[in-house]
Amino acid sequence: MTTNSELFERAQRVIPGGVNSPVRAFGSVGGTPYFVARAEGARVWDVEGTEYLDLVQSYGAIIGGHAHPKVIEAIRSAALDGTSYGAPTEREVLVAEAVSERVPSCEKVRMVSSGTEATMTALRLARGATGRTKVVKFAGNYHGHGDALLAESGSAVAHLDPVHSPDGVPGSAGVPPTAVAETLVVPYNQVPTLDDTVACVIVEPIAANMGLVAPVPGFLAGLRTECDRVGALLIFDEVITGFRVARGGAQATFEVRPDLTCFGKVIGGGLNVGAFGGRADLMDLLAPLGPVYQAGTLSGNPLATAAGLAALDLLDDGAYEQLTGTAARLADGLAQALQGAGLTVQVPRAGTLVGLFFGTELPVDYAGARGTDEAAYAALFHALLSRGVALAPGAYEVLFPGLAHTDAVVDEIVERAGAAAIAVAGAG
Repeated sequence: MTTNSELFERAQRVIPGGVNSPVRAFGSVGGTPYFVARAEGARVWDVEGTEYLDLVQSYGAIIGGHAHPKVIEAIRSAALDGTSYGAPTEREVLVAEAVSERVPSCEKVRMVSSGTEATMTALRLARGATGRTKVVKFAGNYHGHGDALLAESGSAVAHLDPVHSPDGVPGSAGVPPTAVAETLVVPYNQVPTLDDTVACVIVEPIAANMGLVAPVPGFLAGLRTECDRVGALLIFDEVITGFRVARGGAQATFEVRPDLTCFGKVIGGGLNVGAFGGRADLMDLLAPLGPVYQAGTLSGNPLATAAGLAALDLLDDGAYEQLTGTAARLADGLAQALQGAGLTVQVPRAGTLVGLFFGTELPVDYAGARGTDEAAYAALFHALLSRGVALAPGAYEVLFPGLAHTDAVVDEIVERAGAAAIAVAGAG
């Protein structure tokens, strides 16, 4: 039998760090990653046959549960007709129509292959539309690994960039200062004062890359007002929140209409996909109609659009009611189990998203979020993993309960979390 350790050793010889995305590494929690062999519903199994109750769910991309029969059948059926054409397909139109119908601010939609592509192009479009160059982002918000947006990017660089500055300091080697010279980084949950050099403000409407930090009342509406005052565009990065927290995303929940919105995760049904949409007059500035260039051979991929349509079809009003109830049950149960064992931990919830913060008071910005006790998270992570519950291997990620997390599954997670917390508290 192949073991996780053997695979990780082999992987490190041919893959940098042994992983194809840094968030999969166990660098911040220690130990060896488990290599998934298969998954179903709320569970994954590693190559050694160990079963885990999974709260990672492909970092939110899986909302109906792993290997959902309707999604798998959609992919299988599409694959039989071919996997990529380099030509338009009907399903691209259907996905765009589905997004536009659910999110009224998205009068037109352009599909891409990742959330990073979506945010990069949304910035280019904003600059092209306004003729301005400066971009405002919020410390702790992650918008993909495009150069201009890597400054203070929450979970992406929290362990790589120990010194932070509000002046647009690169969060990665290889990003020249010129790439972020026009990026202004400001505190989350504070409405900045803008001027007429700002092309756009980009924000996670619910911050989910510095743990889980909800917007304070008036924050998002204040951004809308301030952008309107100076003629800047407001971009919502709903790669995580889009179609997860509500049928119309976070913008429907908070009743704030952005100019552009970026999507990913759910609309791919577990396959790699991204999209962005917005006002028709803005979107029509994209090539081939306008001067703002963007292209992608695999954009609107037949398999991804088939999977995305199947995933969106699962998400009716009843599904969101179920998801919200599941998240509440998980958050309340974890808080009681972990705090009852004596751990100093908060379990915030924002709609269908759940977080863990190891401290006495919930943060409202990145500075506060970085006060979480990473060592305590690592201890709980391994205590849970040894008891068959998988969290993301990083203290700045969130938990993603989905439609496959039944009450019985949630109760089992909570029971195991209680045992794990007692072990951690005893060891401390």
